[in-house]
Amino acid sequence: MPRASVTIGDVTVAPGTNATALLPVPDTFLRQGSVMPVHVFHGRREGPSLFVCAAIHGDELNGVEIIRRLLRMKRLGRLAGTLYAIPIVNIYGFMANTRYLPDRRDLNRFFPGREGGSLASELAAVFFENVVRKCGYGIDLHTGSNHRRNLPHVRGDMEDPAVLAMAEAFGAPLALDLSGMEGSLRAAARESGVRVLLYEAGEPLRFDEFAIRAGLRGITSVLEALGMLPAGKRKRERTPLQIATDRTWCRAPASGLFRASVKLGRHVRKGEVLGSIHDPFDGKSTDLTAPQDGVIIGDQSLASVYKGDAIMHIARFDAPRQAQASMDEYSEMLMDARMAR
Repeated sequence: MPRASVTIGDVTVAPGTNATALLPVPDTFLRQGSVMPVHVFHGRREGPSLFVCAAIHGDELNGVEIIRRLLRMKRLGRLAGTLYAIPIVNIYGFMANTRYLPDRRDLNRFFPGREGGSLASELAAVFFENVVRKCGYGIDLHTGSNHRRNLPHVRGDMEDPAVLAMAEAFGAPLALDLSGMEGSLRAAARESGVRVLLYEAGEPLRFDEFAIRAGLRGITSVLEALGMLPAGKRKRERTPLQIATDRTWCRAPASGLFRASVKLGRHVRKGEVLGSIHDPFDGKSTDLTAPQDGVIIGDQSLASVYKGDAIMHIARFDAPRQAQASMDEYSEMLMDARMAR
């Protein structure tokens, strides 16, 4: 018996074909009509349904480029199951080069959303009802926020065997065991039985080629693990997944101009100097020290800081040196894969 077609919005997609649905969303103040494009690849063979989305925060560009490259892959012609790809969820923030919606709300605090609510609730409901509820799995692509960079890593409920399996398949060497706060896409999806993995890498308003290649590789690896894509001819190398047991932000003890002395991915010890905050007028400086052992998974890229600003994000691992080694190995593996093309 042939596989049934799927319908999203006013578009019906037959097995073995792909199409783009334009979901109506609230207009901008120009009243020219606004839509959320959703690319649907509906395989001939039965299989899972998975969504990949980016730019829930409008200033996060890496995921947009990852999905652009994903859509160009000829391998999707052999897809089993159904793939929904949404390059830009928060079109309002994306147009304004900002993380938030026009009313300063964070869209990732309003899922599953509802009709008749705020702009955030309306937009969340369009995405959740038309896409998320149709799927069993999802991959949500993010970057750091507010001039902060993130080391490539994944986040999710690692106590859920399905999410853990996705994380291991994705291939990023580091993971944070976080199920998502109330109102987040991950939390709302979990309540609906949808397993979502979040990928964090890079900084807002900037493309990061390493983060993009790592993200695309991770998504295709998950599709292979779920049986949605046939395995590639060459077996992919993977580094062992290291799951953080704790994390903390190292905050500025004074205001000034910050210069780091350690890099992302570095293993540091409690009390180690991470950099200095300089007074721009008299040259005095204050050291920033690590509050705990761990690996730096995030930092601020802006030099000017205020006292109390979150400067470096440190994750604790049972084997921190192994975590750093896994990240180094991962970086080399991606570089080797690029050179082999």
